[in-house]
Amino acid sequence: MSEKHRQNLLGLILLILTAVCLLPLILVVIISLSDDNSITEKGFSFFPDAWSLEGYRYVLTFGRQIAVSYGVTILITVLGTLIALITMNMFAYALSRKCFRLRKPFSFLVLISMLFSGGQLSCYMINTKVYGLGDSLLALILPECITAMHIIILRTYIQSNVPDALIEAAKIDGAGEFRTFWQIVFPVSKPSVAAVGFMVAVRYWNEWQNALLYIRSSSKTPLQLLLVRIQKNLDFLLNTSGALGAGNVTSMMQNLPKESARMAILMVVLGPVIIAYPFFQKYFVKGLTVGSVKG
Repeated sequence: MSEKHRQNLLGLILLILTAVCLLPLILVVIISLSDDNSITEKGFSFFPDAWSLEGYRYVLTFGRQIAVSYGVTILITVLGTLIALITMNMFAYALSRKCFRLRKPFSFLVLISMLFSGGQLSCYMINTKVYGLGDSLLALILPECITAMHIIILRTYIQSNVPDALIEAAKIDGAGEFRTFWQIVFPVSKPSVAAVGFMVAVRYWNEWQNALLYIRSSSKTPLQLLLVRIQKNLDFLLNTSGALGAGNVTSMMQNLPKESARMAILMVVLGPVIIAYPFFQKYFVKGLTVGSVKG
């Protein structure tokens, strides 16, 4: 087989794999725009008999709270990602320095934190009783801002791409550790920072378990927790509609969108992530694989 045919075959295989990955997302979009009766009759289909926006209309009945929760989630994501990137990059830089005397003990602590956890109950007691983070947005930011795996990725990238000679030259020119980090190490590490930053941002965007534990005020409810509650409200109405007897109320509840509303909720969550991903995609391969092969 010639090289051209190999390339064509590889391209065809990659195209098929791409389609396989995209089909579930396309199906979610179609279901969210489908009429619920059509879904009930035919099941999930790429070609529904009727189209409808009822799922989105149901979600938008919570419009004001959704807007508030969007703002809360965006604030948490932006602040959390910035704090995480700054702290983890500084920690990774310290661990990458061979002259740092506590490098091995701290590296061991990072590794241990990947294998063992303090447990949810102890974390909750410390965060609420010791740090006073109950019903605070900081409870959604601080516990998630440092991750051992991301520190290792950043440290490996710095070790592979920032020569010791460059840092020594900066010291000779009179630069201290902070100036060396901000003006030399951090700019060189942009690919790994972008890759880790996107993963951290997605984690903050999808976070709802900590919000369920710590947040009580509706004005501080993030988007994910709000959508979980909307889903539970929908399930409750659908499950109890039969016990209410005949009448307009029961008829209205039975006509509530079921599957289309669930998929509409999913699209509300996925939309910003799908839009943001292409801007970060180019950094992923370089940011996550540099340093994996030593030359």
